[in-house]
Amino acid sequence: MFYIKKLEKEDIPSVIGFEQELRRQEPDTYYWEPDETYVKQLEQSFEDPRFTTAMSFIAVREEHVIGRIDGSLISSRSDASCFTAYLDWICVLKSERHNKVGQELLHALRDECKKQGAGILIALMAENAEAQSFYQGVEDASMHDTGIWINIR
Repeated sequence: MFYIKKLEKEDIPSVIGFEQELRRQEPDTYYWEPDETYVKQLEQSFEDPRFTTAMSFIAVREEHVIGRIDGSLISSRSDASCFTAYLDWICVLKSERHNKVGQELLHALRDECKKQGAGILIALMAENAEAQSFYQGVEDASMHDTGIWINIR
């Protein structure tokens, strides 16, 4: 059995282990390695005021992280109620995907969004078949455009 918990600073070593295992299981999907700079930035994010609207959860089985989800409230004056949240990343070890881990992570994020006053969770969808299948199975969701990435220079 696994459980879901909020990601806390002391979980970082386990999260790094998860990300390394993720890359081992899917080397053609996840290219960059979680290096010292990434670890330092992740640690600093827990004191950085820019992350006050961040919501992160991990799935844990036998003291090992097997999945992670990250989102954030969208603070925009066009939506002064902060009714919208953004799902930035959800990932589960390939070896655990048949165990409903992703669904439970998404459930935890949706509950936190509701608690924070958000009513809509927006996500950019990966184009691979496995991700599409996951998103098509999400209850009370509708598919829209996949999104656009715009570089800031």
